[in-house]
This record gives sequence, C-alpha cells and structure tokens, in this order.
Amino acid sequence: MKKLTTLILLLTAIAPAFACTNLIVGKKASKDGSVMCTYNCDGFGFSGSLFHSPAGRHAPNEKIAIHGWGPAHEGQFVTQVEYTYNVVGLMNERQVTIVETTFDGRLELQNREGLLDYFSLMRLALQRSANAREAIKCMAELVEEYGYNSSGESITICDPNEAWIMEIIGKGKDRKGAVWVALRIPDDCICAHANLSRIRQFPQEQKKSYKSITDKHLQYITRPEVECVYAADVVSFAREMGYFSGKDADFSFRDAYCPIDFENVRYADARVWSFFRHHYDEAEMDKYLPYLNGEFDQCDHLPLWIKPDAPLSLRDLQEDMRDHFENTPLDMTTDMTAGPWGMPIRPLPMHFRDTNGVSYFRERPIATQQSGFTMTCQMRSWLPDDVGGVTWFNCDDADMVAYVPLYCCITQVPDCFRPENNPRAEFSFESAFWMNNWVANMVYPRYSMMIGDLREAQRELEDYYFADQDSVLKAVENMTPADRRDYLNKKSIAYADKMMKHWDKLAKYLIVKYNDQVVKKVDKDGNFQRWGYETPGYDIQFINAIGPATGDRYKLKEVIERRER
Repeated sequence: MKKLTTLILLLTAIAPAFACTNLIVGKKASKDGSVMCTYNCDGFGFSGSLFHSPAGRHAPNEKIAIHGWGPAHEGQFVTQVEYTYNVVGLMNERQVTIVETTFDGRLELQNREGLLDYFSLMRLALQRSANAREAIKCMAELVEEYGYNSSGESITICDPNEAWIMEIIGKGKDRKGAVWVALRIPDDCICAHANLSRIRQFPQEQKKSYKSITDKHLQYITRPEVECVYAADVVSFAREMGYFSGKDADFSFRDAYCPIDFENVRYADARVWSFFRHHYDEAEMDKYLPYLNGEFDQCDHLPLWIKPDAPLSLRDLQEDMRDHFENTPLDMTTDMTAGPWGMPIRPLPMHFRDTNGVSYFRERPIATQQSGFTMTCQMRSWLPDDVGGVTWFNCDDADMVAYVPLYCCITQVPDCFRPENNPRAEFSFESAFWMNNWVANMVYPRYSMMIGDLREAQRELEDYYFADQDSVLKAVENMTPADRRDYLNKKSIAYADKMMKHWDKLAKYLIVKYNDQVVKKVDKDGNFQRWGYETPGYDIQFINAIGPATGDRYKLKEVIERRER
C-alpha cells in the first residue's frame, strides 16, 4: 500500500484572501544586509493562524493528498519528494520565503480542473526548495505536471541572498499549465505588489534570461547570472488568445494578462506608490498621481522597483505595513469621511452612490481591518539558517498589532497562533486573532482619541523584542543545532505569550479609560483619577464639515449674541 501524507493549507478557508500586500527589500537596500519581504493577508471571513509542517524523509512511492479550494472530488495527489523542509508560516528552515497577492487578471484563463491552487503551490515549493531559484523551478514544474486552478497571482520568492517577483496565470478550461515570468529584483532596490500585475516588458532571449525552466533550459535557473526566466509560450499564448499582436520585444505581461482600469490601479497600485513615496523623493513620486487618477494617457505604470534614498530597517518596513496614505494627497485621516475622530478605516463597499445617483469610491490602503494575519520576514545570509530567518508575525490588522518574532526552525507553534485556537465564529481569550480584534475594534471608531495608547503599548512590546535580539544571537552562538532549535522554540513561545498578556492588559485599560465617550484622567504615576475626566470633542476637519452639511441646525447663534452683548 502506498504511504499517504496530507498537505493542509496555511489557513483554514483562506479562499477569501484576495486583497493582499507584499513589500520587498533587496539585501543592499536594507540597513543590515538582510533580504526582507512582507505580507498582509487580507480577506473578510477568516481568522489568521500559523501553520507548521515538519521536516521529513519520504518513501519513493509516497503521495500527498491535495485539499485546497480547487477540485472537490477525492483522489487528487502529488508525488512526494525524498526530503521536505521544516516550514513555519511561509518561511522554511533554509530561510526561503514565499508570499503573494492575487491580481485575478483575465478570469477566462482560470482552469477549475487544474489540481494546484496558489497556496498549495506555494506550500509545496516551501517544503521542497533550498533557495529562491529552486522554488521558482519547483512551482513551474508543478503547474506543468498537475495544472493550476487559481486566477492571476503575483508571488514574492526570497532567500537570504535574493528576492524575486513571479507572476503567473492559467491557460483556461482544459489547458493544464500556466504562463508566467519571474524577475530577480536588484539587490539595491525595493519592490512591491498589491493585487495588480506589475511586470510589463522583460528581457527575452538575452544573456541574463532564459525561456521555460521546465524544458531543456532547466539547468539555467541555477546560474547566478540568470535574472529572468519565463514560460516558453508566455508571448505566443497571448498572441493565440488575441491579447497581443505586436513585436515580441514590446510584449507586456501586465497588459496582456491583466489590463488596467481606474479601479484596479487606484485600489492596488496606490499602495505600491505610497510605499515607494516613503523611501524616495516625494515630488518625483507625486508625478505618478495622474496614473492613480486613471489618466493613462499621461502615465500608465509605476516603476517595477526603485532604488530607495536610504537603506530600510526592519522597523521601517513594519511601519510601512501600517500605512493609510498618511501625509500624502490620498491621506484617509484628513477629511470628513474620516468621521469625528480621524478614522483611517472605511467600511465596505468600496464604492457607493448617494441619493442623487452620484457614485463615489473609498481608498484602499496597505493596512486594513480585514487582515487575517500580517508578517514581516527577515532573511540573513551571515547567520545560521535557523536563527537567521525570522518571521515577525501576528493576526489581524498590521496597524493595530505588535509584530512577534518567530524563528524559522521552530517545531512548536505558540498556542495563541495555532489554528485550533483561532476559531472564526467564536471569541476566545486564547486566540491572538480575537485578542487583537478586541483592541482594534475599540480603537477604530475613536481612532485619533485612542491610537496613542495603542501605539505606546505597540512600541513597548516591539522595543523589547528588538532589544532582545542581540542576546538571542549571543546565546545561540556556541550551541549545537539541536540545542539552538530547542532554545528558539522556547523563545518564540515566550514572545507570543508576552504579547497576549500585554494585549489583555491593554484591552482592559482602554475600556476603563474611554468608557462612555469621555477620557478618564491619569495621574503622574499612570493611575486613573477617581472622578476626573476630559471631553476631547471632534477632529477639526469633521467640525469644519458640520456647517456645510447641516446649515443652521447646530449653530448657537442666540447664545453667542447674548454673550457678545
């Protein structure tokens, strides 16, 4: 009888997660020489959690049952490989990290009969790959052999030395494979994608690029000079389908497989623009505002990557994940739609219509309330893999949580991040997802009033984690690999436990301090005064909008006149 193992997805019912953000930093664009990438996994209706897949050796006849959100019928298997790596979240023990955003693209190219959805594909590649190039090769081979059933995807693939962006889309009903292209991001650059295809023209048949790595060119992906690989039929298939008719050199993957319109640019590439703007000349980046406004005759794309004005730290990147376009022309906190307390969160739907039939839209920032989980991943080539790779992780909105460091070698998931402790339909004090949502949903409606207390708790916790990293590196320096893994397991669990206790304390503090729409006064020792309170009122942009919206209804005209007399 054949031995059978099961591939379970990172998240239970992750199918709603079709609105995500990845930020990417090359090793020469980071302050410490690490490669970094991020993931806000956004989608209503699911709770975030952390998956662990142990390392293992496998028999030649072993199979994996695929249980994604593709074909529902039984009997779908992938042949196992001899050795699979330990995987925690979306980073394996060799520091290989794979994250994604969905761009959909031409939906007629989705093949429901293909076996592998994008998360199954990513998970399999993490289990089988020692570096980013092997992961690209693995994913290309898997979709060729087993088929691909998701819509268009932008995939970030990183290891301690390189960062790549790969874009892939199926070929439609009854066509098993996929068309794709992968580009190595220059070491001194930053890149991002957020639910819109980003690769346009790419090198073809040149020294630093090769066609399909699934045919006779298989070996070329391992050559360090190769910086672009792509499916052999990526251009010819577009011609066949009527998506492209120009010269090969002019071929744009995005334009062929994911045509742009105002909505997908504003909701998606605006997030990329804001990230770039944090780390590049603001005036130069604001030249792309016509593109974000749908004026494609003036500008029809952002650069795929940029060289930042200064190297980024991991904490810089974490702050980037908390962005709501603050201090940009798209700032979500500075007009009356932010409500009385400058709230950068907006309810769905994304667009709506007033009683006069005028249609409006709302901005879609990097940080958003519907995140299931958020992570910032750090890969360091100068350290042993098991301590060099760190996923800074938490469940829910990046703006509202503290990032918790978890090492890529761990074999025990902290209790608060385990799938069984993060139910979607029931509150639990054991759940990181629900503890974070408890705090976030108190802060959202009175954002400007309450965010300072959350920021203080967030900084205190993250300051502790960052300050502790040097002691961790010193502690593991002379340990055996087994002792190092045991130590890092205990450290990761302790970090997560500290976060849960800190957030429980914060939640109870907030409900007391801000009870009944006032703010209790605090003495110099941080204790609440028994009777003292303040009435903070509204943010000025909301006050200024009251008159135009309500006319004389709320004016204190008679009272003011009496006082003047």
